[in-house]
Parts: sequence; C-alpha cells; structure tokens
Amino acid sequence: MLSVTALPSRRRLNALGRRGAFRLHASVLVALLAASSAPTPLYALYQAAWHFSAMTLTVVFSAYALALLVALLTAGTLSDHLGRRPVLAGALLAEAVAMTVFATAQGVPALIAARILQGLATGVATSAAGAALLDFEDPDRPGRATVANGITPVAGMAVGVLAATALVQYAPAPTRTVYLPLLLLFTAQAAAVLLTPETAHPHPGAWRSLRPAITVAPASRPTLALTTPGIVAAWALGGFYSSLGPSLARLIDPHAARATGGLVFFTLTAAAGIAGHTARALPARTVSLAGTAQRAGTLAAYYVLSYLAMSIPAVLAGLLTNLYGLQKAVSLYAATVVLLALIGLTRAVRRPRTA
Repeated sequence: MLSVTALPSRRRLNALGRRGAFRLHASVLVALLAASSAPTPLYALYQAAWHFSAMTLTVVFSAYALALLVALLTAGTLSDHLGRRPVLAGALLAEAVAMTVFATAQGVPALIAARILQGLATGVATSAAGAALLDFEDPDRPGRATVANGITPVAGMAVGVLAATALVQYAPAPTRTVYLPLLLLFTAQAAAVLLTPETAHPHPGAWRSLRPAITVAPASRPTLALTTPGIVAAWALGGFYSSLGPSLARLIDPHAARATGGLVFFTLTAAAGIAGHTARALPARTVSLAGTAQRAGTLAAYYVLSYLAMSIPAVLAGLLTNLYGLQKAVSLYAATVVLLALIGLTRAVRRPRTA
C-alpha cells in the first residue's frame, strides 16, 4: 500500500526547496553523462596495456550506447509506475557498481561488462531524472526543465572528458583514479535523492511498461524523415570521436601529450553545448507542436535513431581500421558523414516553407 508520506505535498516541496531538488537532479544528469565520456581518454591506455584492435575498442564503446538504448526503450517510464526516488536511487547505485568494475578491470571483458551496466543504469536514471526536473520545475520560471534536459547531457560529457583528461595527464594510476570520484559521487547522489519528496504517483503496470514500443506521431513523421540524414551524420561523428578520437590524435601527432585525445572530444561536446544553448530560443516548427500528443513515442524514435547512429558506424569504423588502417578509415568515414550532412542540408533547403 502506498504511504501517504510518499505522495507529494506543496508544503514538503516548499520545505525542501524546489530549487534545491531541481539542482540535485540536474547535477545527476551532468554526472551520468560525465561518467559516460570519462573512459574516452583512457582507451589509448587500455589498448597499450591489453593490445586489442581498433574494432574491439569500438565494440567496448558501442556496448554502452546499445545498452542505454535498450534501457530507454524498456524502462523509460518505469519511474512513473514505481516512483522517481527508488528508480533513480537504484540506477545511481548501479552506476556506482559500474564505476567499481571499471576501476578493477583487468581486461576487455570487464570493460564491456562495465559499459553495459553503465549504459543500462544511465538509460534508467536519465529518464527518471529528466522527469523529476519537470516535476520540480518552478511554476514561475517555466521552460528551465526543458533547457536543462537539453543542455546538461552535453555539458556533462564535456566536463567528464575534460576531468578524465586532466587525471590521465597528471594523476597516478588514471585507470582507477578517474572512476573513484565518480563512484563516491553516485553513492552520495543516491542518498540525496532518497531525501527528496516523491513527485510521482506509483500505480500498477510496471511490467507492462517494460515492453518496447516506438510510435512516431503522424505529424512528426515528415520532419523525422527530413532530418534523419543530419541526425545520423551528427551522432556518427560523435561516436567516432568518443571511441577513435584519441587514436586519430596519435596518428596526426605521435608525440602529442596523452591529454590531446581527450581534448579533441571535449572540443566537440563543448561546441555542441554552446550551439544547443544558443539555439534554445529559436521557434519550433509547427509540425513539432502538432505532434506533442505523442511526444514520448516520437522522442523514443529519435533516441533509437541517434544511438544506433552513434554505435553501429563506430563499430564499422573499427572494422575499416582493422582492414585498411586508421588513415583510410578516417577518410572513408569523413566522406560518408559529409555526404549525409549535405543530403540533409539539401533536403531542408528544398523543402517548402509551408510544409
């Protein structure tokens, strides 16, 4: 039976402070995505120590993206049924376990296991934290949750890769010291989340909610089809730089500092964050507004496309590197990304403004 104290009350929300709860859940999103990019500058160290191929490296990277996609499609609404606090706290503790597996990894299988656990936990946690941001949004300042959900993930990736890069350059035993602060942070956040008011109204149907379903609103289908080449190009580029970016940096300058590879991905994510923040006030397309009756399904379809574009091309890039070398693989990959971007741009320019 649901306890009365688990239900939200305006007095409890005000006593705790909406602003504090909002900031806590925003910090959770930052931490989750910081952890997702933290291994990027370490891949070169893992390769040097364990002597695995570029394709194996991209498989390690893609394991996270595919696991996260599975979690989003199956457990994306779990916190609506079970409550925000237990789902988010459990996912954060799973993140802490993943950090432990990373810190104690002795080979590729442990890395893959850590990335899968991390992906599953991140998918569950980002859904619950994103929903909580909407719950705790100040009614007098609408729109902050939308901006936070859009900006904090990219900001988190930038912060994570920058911090990990600094630790790789200056800290002892970076394959452990990168993950230990994150382990402590996730544990502390899990405890803090349990102190916040419960804003969801738990109800039956949790098992049924785990059934994957993707439904694109009819009004959004033309826009999704129009933007697909650009979406694939953008996420494929991110997947490449977060997996093989350090290897590319070493190819260009073998004598560069170890931090260079991480700084390449930091530049990409920081630019994406600035672009997202700059574009936040641009007017939305009429077709997007017309599709908000089925916004969750459309967003799920977008995530499916994005994370597939982030993971599968990265694995293909690893295969191309094994077959032809990194330099030729980069040329082929870049040509494909540019072609997709040009196709998307051409289709957008040629589309009638009234569509």
